Amino acid sequence: MSRYVFKLPDLGEGTVSSEIVVWRVRVGDVVAEDAPLVELATDKAVLEVPSPVSGRIIALQGEPGDSVAVGADLVIFETEATLERAAVPIAGVIAPTASAVVSRQAAGAGRVMASPATRRLAQQAGVDLSKVSGSGPGGRIARADLDRAASGRPASETPHGGVSRRARTGVEEVRIIGVRRVIAERTLAATRNIPHFSYVEEVDVTALEALRQSANAALVSGMPSYSYLPFVLGALALVLVDFPQCNAHYDEERKVLMRHHGIHAGIATQTADGLKVPVVRHIEALGLAELAAEIRRVAAGAREGTAKRLDLSGSTITVTSLGKLGGVASTPVLNAPEVAIIGINKAMDRPMVINGQVVIRRMMNLSSSFDHRFVDGFDAAAMIQALKERLEQPQRIFDELNGIALSEAQLNLKRDSVI
Repeated sequence: MSRYVFKLPDLGEGTVSSEIVVWRVRVGDVVAEDAPLVELATDKAVLEVPSPVSGRIIALQGEPGDSVAVGADLVIFETEATLERAAVPIAGVIAPTASAVVSRQAAGAGRVMASPATRRLAQQAGVDLSKVSGSGPGGRIARADLDRAASGRPASETPHGGVSRRARTGVEEVRIIGVRRVIAERTLAATRNIPHFSYVEEVDVTALEALRQSANAALVSGMPSYSYLPFVLGALALVLVDFPQCNAHYDEERKVLMRHHGIHAGIATQTADGLKVPVVRHIEALGLAELAAEIRRVAAGAREGTAKRLDLSGSTITVTSLGKLGGVASTPVLNAPEVAIIGINKAMDRPMVINGQVVIRRMMNLSSSFDHRFVDGFDAAAMIQALKERLEQPQRIFDELNGIALSEAQLNLKRDSVI
């Protein structure tokens, strides 16, 4: 018999400690090497840490919400050869070999198709995912599947929609940990320390909508369609060449404004854990199809909890959108140390007066915020006006990014492109 002490590893990028989000195991469980052990939160992401060895867990150091320093004891295992040979009953499971020795939680994690975020929510709700039918691709369990299981409704049943007339009592306490804690701390620091200058401008996207529909019509059936976002990023890449002070970080300690040459766009993405900002790198070097593909890739990684640390850090300017819930205007909070953020609001048909005539145009507002210490109001407005001009003349985006005319773009879109 021997003991193995697993110490918190260095998770990279200067991390000195991590917060325990949720334990995937309990004291007494027998786990296999590489089985899910614990989810830890850093300032950048929530990471799933696997077990380094096979053995019985005899101690867990810390509770969800606790901060553990790099190098500190995290888990203590009991390991011995008999665990590899004997059939050991663990939570009703007989495990004849070391490779099959897993706890109930680890075994469920291996069988179930679900993201780490869904597994964490299931554990908090007391739902056994192995008994939930997934409606996603390959039987993957979606959030809606988990919600139905937690409410006790079968998949075919829908809520009756009635309103209870009984008074409700009680208070639910929710501990703020993990990504939600990071969001709370960062937004508080940003609003407390940064003087925000906000600017809203309306954009006529009628021509852009026509171009978007034309491009989507050329796609092979089943391929993801263009949204407005890749067009906005493409236009932004062209505009920021003339406004380098908006593609910058402010180093508070050194009192230095760092103007980045490369443009790395953070894409604010809502996930089950809260808002995350995955990054599309070097948008100045990508065409529209490549932009669309990268947006989908990094956003999916953030939502499913599979994004790498590199995909969740290093943005130089952020674009945020609530999609169909975009509303008329918003006041986005800066993603420090960045000095600019642009919000895309909902596009809708509105009556507009053009040359003395009332006509229907598709309009969309851009809501932006800037760090007023480094970006003057004039420069902020000039940058948004330049972005507006590009979006209102979308052929220029095609011409400058892809080097082809609009008519050629419509005719020659490669049917095997990932858009």
